[in-house]
Amino acid sequence: MKKILSALFALPVCAMAQQTGDSVMIRRLSDEIMRNGKAYDLLYQLTKQIGGRLAGSPQFAQAVKWGEASMQRNGADNVFLQQCMVPHWVRGGTDRAVIMEVDGKKTSRQLDVLALGNSLGTGKVISSEVLCVADFDELERRKEEVKGKIVYYNAGFDPTNIKPFVSYGQSGIYRRSGASRAAKYGAVGVMIRSLTESTANNPHTGAMQYNDSFPKIPAIAVGPRDADEVWALSRKSRFSMGMLTYGYFMPDTIGHNVVAELKGTEFPDQYITVGGHLDSWDVNEGAHDDGTGVVQTIEIMRALKAIGYKPKHTIRFVLFANEENGLRGGTKYAEEAKAKNEKHIFALESDAGGFTPRGFSLGVNKTQLAKVKSWLPLLSPYGAEEITEDGGGADIGPLARTFGTPVGELNPDPQRYFDLHHARSDVFENVNKRELLLGAVNMAALIYLVDKYGL
Repeated sequence: MKKILSALFALPVCAMAQQTGDSVMIRRLSDEIMRNGKAYDLLYQLTKQIGGRLAGSPQFAQAVKWGEASMQRNGADNVFLQQCMVPHWVRGGTDRAVIMEVDGKKTSRQLDVLALGNSLGTGKVISSEVLCVADFDELERRKEEVKGKIVYYNAGFDPTNIKPFVSYGQSGIYRRSGASRAAKYGAVGVMIRSLTESTANNPHTGAMQYNDSFPKIPAIAVGPRDADEVWALSRKSRFSMGMLTYGYFMPDTIGHNVVAELKGTEFPDQYITVGGHLDSWDVNEGAHDDGTGVVQTIEIMRALKAIGYKPKHTIRFVLFANEENGLRGGTKYAEEAKAKNEKHIFALESDAGGFTPRGFSLGVNKTQLAKVKSWLPLLSPYGAEEITEDGGGADIGPLARTFGTPVGELNPDPQRYFDLHHARSDVFENVNKRELLLGAVNMAALIYLVDKYGL
């Protein structure tokens, strides 16, 4: 009986000791990051000294050099560049749209607009009557009216979704395919409501795609307040609009993923990846999207090195190329891993802004999910409240599809993200230092636990 009782009591004592050791290690990481973190200073350099970093641009090439040097300065065992070909879309000028006539009367009401990424320019001013529709269903009902017109889609975020990323998924289809859907019926241009619930009037850009079966017509996004005015005007009047954009493609050019490593002591040929994407849109500083993910990645590496942590597995810290309009960097990373027959046990990304961390979303099986959820008591003191099954970041998606690699993404508080996403307001001043560092703490803690216990 004494042996049985001893065994029963030994289990929780052992587990408690294990958890205490992990708690101490995570606290060391947190203290190092919160006291000595360099992420905010690095973000200043990336945003204020380099700025917008669209794939193929001189600024992106500059960011690659900056990323390589920053990794080297902050303790990487080795750093290398992974070459990939990236698209080279150029905005080419200042996008414009003007309401020119209302019910037959001349006017000149300037709208705040941005061409959508990958959209081809108008070449000259396109002037046409505007057909305003709520959604694709209304477009189909009114398809006979489309020919020769500029189509405006008023499909906005559903405010009843508590999670704004759900709304983004629902309305994002209008940005991606709205132009070709309208071109099918003879539209000469497209304008969409910006993908945001922001009360500011900043238009939001972002990638669109053409269906090669239909003409490639220009596409723009309009600021939220102007969108409200356009929609209200359409309910009572007929009006025409002029639009002028300049976008064009140059030949694909060379880009790079920046990859740093801390070598594993027990399993050097097994990899844990953590990263963010180095590119951004051209109209802002790319602070939250995804400058914060980039500098959190570097910060995690710096902190692990600073406290003398020796990982079991090789941890790779990756600044991915071309997430915004092609995903070429993430695709190349997975291709290289497959060609070298690498074993990737986990990948984590930060690409949802630098706001207060709330938890993680994962793309894992049920057993792995339960294991990560068992770590919540260790993570919750630093803000992680919830583990969801919403998958990982875009750049690590190719790893998951190629190998079935378990993936995850930091989930910061999402309520303000789409106020800034792809808009000119995504600048350094809108990032809070403590929130940024807390995100790095949570990511570092999860990487430590996966490295120690596996999945």
